[in-house]
Amino acid sequence: MVVQQHRSGGRARAVCALAVVGVMAAAAGCSDSGGRDGIDAGGRSVVDERGGGDSLDAIHRAAAVLAGTGDGNRPGSRDVAGSAEVRTSMETAAGGTRVTITGRGTYDFRRQLGRLTVVLPKDAAGEYEHRPITELLAPGALYMKNRGAGVPVGKWVRVDTTALEDGNLVTGGVTDPMAAAELLRGADTVTYVGESELAGVMVRHYRGTADLGRAARAASPQSRGALAAAAKGFRTGAVPFDAYLDEAGRLRKVRHRFTFANEGPAVQVVSTTLLFGFGVSVNVQLPDDRDIYTGRIEQGGGSGGGDGGPGA
Repeated sequence: MVVQQHRSGGRARAVCALAVVGVMAAAAGCSDSGGRDGIDAGGRSVVDERGGGDSLDAIHRAAAVLAGTGDGNRPGSRDVAGSAEVRTSMETAAGGTRVTITGRGTYDFRRQLGRLTVVLPKDAAGEYEHRPITELLAPGALYMKNRGAGVPVGKWVRVDTTALEDGNLVTGGVTDPMAAAELLRGADTVTYVGESELAGVMVRHYRGTADLGRAARAASPQSRGALAAAAKGFRTGAVPFDAYLDEAGRLRKVRHRFTFANEGPAVQVVSTTLLFGFGVSVNVQLPDDRDIYTGRIEQGGGSGGGDGGPGA
């Protein structure tokens, strides 16, 4: 399983082989992507000492607001979320090599279904080694197409995210947008940093630390299983974050810092999710069983590796 893999071996190999059938494994051997996360919040920053209970409450309600069940989502309001366009970035640095995986797509927070195109880093010559991977996100499941590593063209790989020891917070190269928001339910301390401008929208910047176990207990039933798996699988349940909310309380951007403790120094994976275009139409059709590949999956360009079946 995931944690068993990234607790063994060297730091670079451990991080680049995060899962039996995960995208991070497919990125193994890729070189420096040549940049930071690429979706930073730019603009001004105004320090403000406000915080306390109001800040904590705003962060705890972020997932409910996105799903249309929290304050800021009044029926008929133009501020209703429910769905959004998504951009993601997942970055790690190990052994002197920086690996960045990016994604873009749409997500329905009410049904917790999404479709993203995930792009792996370029190789040392500046060429793409891998075709973009199509990912379908669903409660308790991750579907991947163009996975490579021995998977027939046109076939999907299905992963039971509740069986992954990171709960698919990093395995797929994308943190599920609802899981990213639900993780904020586990925040125990939050500091209000101030206001800044993000893509032309004024947002409030909060910084804090979330506890995976607390988040799993407070999460919606659809997210609870994956977050509970992560709470058991990670060496540390503390996840530092930076979150940016607009005036309606909608999460516009969140960055989580996940830490993997191996035999050597700890390795950090930084996952960033950017949300915009709220209310967009989302069309996700999960594949039929006959279109799902259940054979063996090769690891990071190697052979063998894993049982390859659903829930691997």
